[in-house]
Amino acid sequence: MRKIVLIAALALTAALALSGCGKKEADQQASQQATQQLTKPTSPTDTKAWNAYLGQLVQNNLQGMQASQPYAYLVTAGDTDEAKAQNDRQLQSVQDTVARGVLPGNLLAFAGPVSSMTADLVVAAFKDAKPGSFKDVIIVFIGDKADEQRVADALKPTGATFHFVQM
Repeated sequence: MRKIVLIAALALTAALALSGCGKKEADQQASQQATQQLTKPTSPTDTKAWNAYLGQLVQNNLQGMQASQPYAYLVTAGDTDEAKAQNDRQLQSVQDTVARGVLPGNLLAFAGPVSSMTADLVVAAFKDAKPGSFKDVIIVFIGDKADEQRVADALKPTGATFHFVQM
């Protein structure tokens, strides 16, 4: 699953690099059309469909990022032992990143088919973050409105720029 997330992040980076070569108007129209074509997958276990859907949402919300690529974290539905183990590894990875810190201008995106599980991961990962340690870092949470406030509250002490995207 990590490889899929990495591939999605690389695909997003490539798409961004290519979009810089064309006209802005054409890019905006293409982006609007792609956004209109997005449909939320119905099965939380359809990893391929969720990667495509959430990858497009991340790509549409990269405003302000100055780094070469975003850090995208896909939290699985956690319905199998393997998925739960993968989410545990994902949490550990994010906690390590939070402990090390992230350079200003970077963007971290968190998404998954089950918004509450994604929110749980973000809250747990940032609970020990140092105040002001994420100043000028953009954190995008893609999920349900019901989870927005608790994620925002967890990130507020870090100084991160928080963006919420309705799933």
